[in-house]
Amino acid sequence: MRTSTLLKRFIPYYKNYTGVMLMDLFCAALTTVCELVLPMIIRYITNTGMENLAALTTGLIVQLACLYVCLRVVDSCAYYYMAYTGHVMGTKIETDMRRDAYHHLQKLSNNYYNNTKIGQIMGRITSDLFDVTEFAHHCPEEFFIAGIKILVSFVILAQTSLSLTVIIFCCIPLMLVVCTRLNANMKAAFRKQRQQIGELNARIEDSLLGHKVVKAFTNEEREEEKFEADNQEFYRLKKLGYRYMGTFQSTTRGFDGLMYLMVILAGGLFLVNGLIEPGDLVAYTMYVSTLIATIRRIIEFSEQFQRGMTGIERFLQIMDADVEIFDEPDAVPLEQVKGEISFKNVSFEYSDDHNEVFRNLNLNIHAGEKVAIVGPSGGGKTTLCNLIPRFYDVNEGTILVDGVDVKRYTLKSLRQNIGIVQQEVYLFSGTVYENISYGRLTATRDEVIEAAKKAGAHEFIMNLKDGYDTYIGERGVKLSGGQKQRLSIARVFLKNPPIIILDEATSALDNESEYAVAQSLNRLSEGRTTLTIAHRLSSIRNSDRILVLTENGIEEEGNHETLLKKEGIYYRLYHMAELVK
Repeated sequence: MRTSTLLKRFIPYYKNYTGVMLMDLFCAALTTVCELVLPMIIRYITNTGMENLAALTTGLIVQLACLYVCLRVVDSCAYYYMAYTGHVMGTKIETDMRRDAYHHLQKLSNNYYNNTKIGQIMGRITSDLFDVTEFAHHCPEEFFIAGIKILVSFVILAQTSLSLTVIIFCCIPLMLVVCTRLNANMKAAFRKQRQQIGELNARIEDSLLGHKVVKAFTNEEREEEKFEADNQEFYRLKKLGYRYMGTFQSTTRGFDGLMYLMVILAGGLFLVNGLIEPGDLVAYTMYVSTLIATIRRIIEFSEQFQRGMTGIERFLQIMDADVEIFDEPDAVPLEQVKGEISFKNVSFEYSDDHNEVFRNLNLNIHAGEKVAIVGPSGGGKTTLCNLIPRFYDVNEGTILVDGVDVKRYTLKSLRQNIGIVQQEVYLFSGTVYENISYGRLTATRDEVIEAAKKAGAHEFIMNLKDGYDTYIGERGVKLSGGQKQRLSIARVFLKNPPIIILDEATSALDNESEYAVAQSLNRLSEGRTTLTIAHRLSSIRNSDRILVLTENGIEEEGNHETLLKKEGIYYRLYHMAELVK
């Protein structure tokens, strides 16, 4: 993105802190004035001493010293405000941006997360925004101070010697042109660094989360090799960035020397020819030093500026990600749900790879009916179920719940009325109680315990060290597969939705755990519209209806006995499963 575009998108974040920003700039002006008065005091003392030493009394010097002390006190107070309140303002802006980014991430669809590494996302809302704090505070402050110093220095220097001032200021445009080009290289290098550190975060996260698999296959050395490759790439990019930065800074120091050379040559010649007073030359040299220090500070700040721009750009890449699933303007809450579901000529393909899952699919599920979906992998079983709560939107056709298009319902109310139990259970880092109560945050402790009893989880929970207050570790690593699954079922029991989706909820469990979980699922599905995706066909024999879904759509439909008599796809799948046993 262009720098002007980035700034235009970023400036609105100052709106809530306008008063703080104006006060910060006022303090910046005070510190600048205090700094610019010193050369004038030195010039006055020098010229007075050269012209009439008797006029330079002790009282006058004391008065000037007292004036300077007052200025330094003002300068110190103003600088404290800038250093403290200014930085706090920058931190608040960073916090606001992180809040907006996280809020936007909550609205993004599964497609975004399917194609974006979590490590990259984490980098963008943490480390990238750290640089924005410094940028938000220092950017307006530094440019404001620089503007005052350059303008005031030019006016005072021009009054002292216009010819010498023109000579000095002629160096500045050339300096700016060269430094701008070098800045472009720095910006590109910093952008690549930010991208690579996101890749490094993603690599670390992937390896640490899969540490059991790494150890099981004794591939620690392989993981270290992959990490070292990414780590060395990050080193290479940082080295390249420092090379550009070194070139940049050495060039600016060269221009500093050029400007001082102009002062020595031209200023000395002007003094010899009586075109400038000694005190004026001293003050002139001090103002040129201030001018050079200001330009150098702006140039050095350009590194921070570019880091801030990179952070803002990566932040905006999150904010500009399209919200594909959203509430329609006329959406209404889904209430008094019966649980009837209909697919009308539904076609769907994934937007990232345009892989068509099914076309013109039609299906009616009655309220309270238990429907099982089976078929070969890749037939679209999970995708079909994901379309009901609008984790994805259909490309063509409509999905109806109780006769109304799901797009006419608010997302929150639609998903509140659907409970999902998946094969891969996700439990949050925390206690047993916290994970079950996630199903309904307003539930009482008694309600949580009752949900656990219905899920068949209460007994093993009470045998844990701290019962419901037991810490289960990240992703529930301290629990077995069956225990985690029963907690996820308890979570859905607490939610108490009229529509249930069971996505291979027992396929990864041992026989004993499968039996316990199956009992819990049977209790959960009572009186509710239930869709069950299963590979273990023995678990769906009692379903009201079984659908055989393949890449060609629903090829067979009926109950267990009916489908066996057809001796079709279901018959073959069932007997293969029996042979495996």
